[in-house]
Amino acid sequence: MDIAYTLAGLVIGTIVGLTGVGGGSLMTPFLIYYGVPPITAVGTDLIYASITKTSAVWVHHRARNVKWHIVRRLAMGSIPAAIISILVLEWLDVDTDRQEAVITTVLGVSLMLSSLMLLFGGALQRGSLAEHAAVFKRLHGGWGRPVTIIAGVIIGVLVSLSSVGAGALGGAVLVTLYPRMPAKAIVAIDLAHAVLLTTTAGIGHLLHGSVDFILLLSLLLGSLPGVAIGTRLGSHMPDHILRRILGTLLLALGISFAF
Repeated sequence: MDIAYTLAGLVIGTIVGLTGVGGGSLMTPFLIYYGVPPITAVGTDLIYASITKTSAVWVHHRARNVKWHIVRRLAMGSIPAAIISILVLEWLDVDTDRQEAVITTVLGVSLMLSSLMLLFGGALQRGSLAEHAAVFKRLHGGWGRPVTIIAGVIIGVLVSLSSVGAGALGGAVLVTLYPRMPAKAIVAIDLAHAVLLTTTAGIGHLLHGSVDFILLLSLLLGSLPGVAIGTRLGSHMPDHILRRILGTLLLALGISFAF
């Protein structure tokens, strides 16, 4: 067991507790830079993310913040998409170098998208009510279900190949499609869907043989207390400043991986 992984879990877990996002966005790049093969980094991080977020979902469920019908809509698109993406990756049976090139490119794009959602998500949410009234009416006039499912498909593909985006991209989709929904419900739905998606994709990678359990244990030893620490610190630190710092970091990482 490597203490560096446990310390990374502690730091990243604290960031997740502070901001609600950033687990996959930071952990997967760290693991790759530290020498873990990309496919193993993605698979291990997906299981790591599903475990760290499950307790938060349970709390939100007991508080009745989770709108399960919307979670189901997202999952109807994302879970089949994740399974198919992993099966296609297995079926193609490309050489390791090409597989790693595909994963790092998708990772870079996902990181850049996540960073943009963090940096400009607040403006998107403020503008939603005023600018998306017509879209809102259409969504609740029959368009909501198919549009949400399609959004789930896109998220499912990105997350299964990169482990990034379940939180930041999912939250942005929910803010855009359901602008009048309370913030606590957005967070709860996003977390619940992220757990379902990362668990499904993680199991796929487990069957693919790309999960390192020793590495996973090292990460969890740091991240579980880190999330608790971050949650407490979050009540004393401005969220918008943290999100800008994290967004800028993810943008730089995304550019480095994609190009």
